Amino acid sequence: MLKREDFTHERIDALVAEIRKHGPFEALSHEEREQNRKQFLSSLPEGEDLWVFGYGSLIWNPAFNYVDMKPARMYGYHRSFCLHLTIGRGSADHPGLMLALDRGGSCNGMVFRIKAEAVESETRILWMREMISGAYIPHYGPLTTADGVIKGLTFVINRQHQRYMGNLGIDKIADMISNGSGPLGTCREYIENTVDDLQEIGVRDCYLVRILRRMNQ
Repeated sequence: MLKREDFTHERIDALVAEIRKHGPFEALSHEEREQNRKQFLSSLPEGEDLWVFGYGSLIWNPAFNYVDMKPARMYGYHRSFCLHLTIGRGSADHPGLMLALDRGGSCNGMVFRIKAEAVESETRILWMREMISGAYIPHYGPLTTADGVIKGLTFVINRQHQRYMGNLGIDKIADMISNGSGPLGTCREYIENTVDDLQEIGVRDCYLVRILRRMNQ
């Protein structure tokens, strides 16, 4: 499990250096990442809490501080194993796949509320977690909850990034998840944890369940 203390410039530098021993890896510099974060924050209303939408590991391992959480649904994007993984739960020898939000459909997940005074510190952690390679794009938009529609931050796939792998068949996805592993564990653990935590909030994601069934055949 990742902890907030894990997200430092030194850790990111070490991760990128290790990956690059095995081949090219596109990564944002610390300056590029920080510029991206500040640009996003500059578009938000000042002095307000920030909601963050989680659809994968953020649900069961957010690593940032928050004061409230609740189920939510995002329209216009769906969960997809479309991000090639050689970092975290993947490696050069055992590449895997990570979930991302791709265009179309809708997605159930959780939203976490960060207090206004903590937005600066907690988004630094979020950007170091989600924006190592620039494979995601920060997105701010409507999220539907039982209490009404709110606006929040999430990270959607950058289809122009070299790690994007769209339109993979279920057999290929199941094979890569079955074999993917890295310093943080396996891709199998990732999908199993996500399915379990979604079920705890009453969500049965047929796409994820279908992949698990194929992996277990």
